Amino acid sequence: SRQPPHSMARAITPEQREDLRSRLVDNLAAVRFAGSGESGVDNLQRAAEIEAKAFSAAERLGSDGAADAAVVREYSRAAGEMMTQAIGNVDGVSADDDDASSSSSSSSEDEMSGLAGLIQRLALKHREQGGQLDQDGIPVMPEPESREPLLSSFDIAGVAEYIKSGKCKRIVIMAGAGISVSAGIPDFRTPGTGLYDNLQKYNLPHPTAVFELDYFRENPKPFYLLAKELYPGNFPPTPTHHFIRLLHEKGLLARCFTQNIDSLEAAAGIPGDKIVAAHGNFDAAHCLRGHAADVNDVKAHVDRGDVMRCKEVGCNELVKPDIVFFGEALPQRFNRLAATDFDDCDLLIVAGTSLAVHPFAGLVDFPSEDTPRLLVNREVVGELDPRMRSLRQMLGRGAGFDFSEEGNYRDALWLGDCDDGFMELATLCGWGDELREMCERK
Repeated sequence: SRQPPHSMARAITPEQREDLRSRLVDNLAAVRFAGSGESGVDNLQRAAEIEAKAFSAAERLGSDGAADAAVVREYSRAAGEMMTQAIGNVDGVSADDDDASSSSSSSSEDEMSGLAGLIQRLALKHREQGGQLDQDGIPVMPEPESREPLLSSFDIAGVAEYIKSGKCKRIVIMAGAGISVSAGIPDFRTPGTGLYDNLQKYNLPHPTAVFELDYFRENPKPFYLLAKELYPGNFPPTPTHHFIRLLHEKGLLARCFTQNIDSLEAAAGIPGDKIVAAHGNFDAAHCLRGHAADVNDVKAHVDRGDVMRCKEVGCNELVKPDIVFFGEALPQRFNRLAATDFDDCDLLIVAGTSLAVHPFAGLVDFPSEDTPRLLVNREVVGELDPRMRSLRQMLGRGAGFDFSEEGNYRDALWLGDCDDGFMELATLCGWGDELREMCERK
């Protein structure tokens, strides 16, 4: 299939980028469901590849003017092709369903190609089956049947009671940069203090360029300078990391899936087999052609601020730690364990993440519908607006967190700093003294 165009690539402002993402939210969310909830490793890998291409295209598009509008339509068409290749037909609705498309009330098939066309065909099928559509043609799903609450209360106290009940034996953690903030490591997206807001000193075309392969090939120096600040050993584990270790010692930790590259989970004493570094870390390194590099040699180069090149005879390619850049596939171990761990867990805890990076963010929908979930974060994340919730429910996919009074039966929420939230949870579980002692050890 044709790939999203890059000919109009240019730096765009953060405001333009957010505006663009808002305008493309239906398309991007539709791409996300192309493997969300599936158990096969191949589906997860295809979804990861599609997401990388979709977000890469979104980063390169401007948001104003007729020319940009044309590019957005072309992006939608190309993303639609990739999505339909990954998921095939959905409930018998094919991307080549000419009868459905001929019923379109829009101006032409060109305007309704790709994702927009597929969404409309799904909507028409929904209406044929007696379903209702909203004013924009998005299916309106019937109100779900009320379910018995899985927690006594949708807060830390309710989760603590559930853990103490003995019904909770396998806990999966999803951790983001927010759990490392108190160690002195900035998260990525917090305005003013986040890493992306403080990269101007590297003269990047846009903040995320520091983790893009194309830019790294062109100018690896900024990444090496940033790596020196982030390298493991410079920061101590936080109380949140120690809480995860405590879960392991209690025999309750099934796995910790982390977006972080700081290796603080290992520094806290969590065994390596319990950690899945979804975005890689500094524990290994390779050149861009795949030759292994000595991690001690890499660290020496990073400490000096020198860019390292491969020492294999005849190679001389750039070397980087095994951190996943935008456009790279996630580690196979992530795909393999994500396909099994979430199905078997009794509780999912999501902490310190914006849930903005896929496919990691989609993991919140991997547990069964009978699994309680807890979000410990400074802000509410992972909730979809009603339109996208309806679309995903129509396709039989997960719809993120639901903290509403009407629909919530399993999602608990604690807003604030992660360390405070997990200290309270440990205290309510009767583990407060143990956690404080762990935090005080050198």
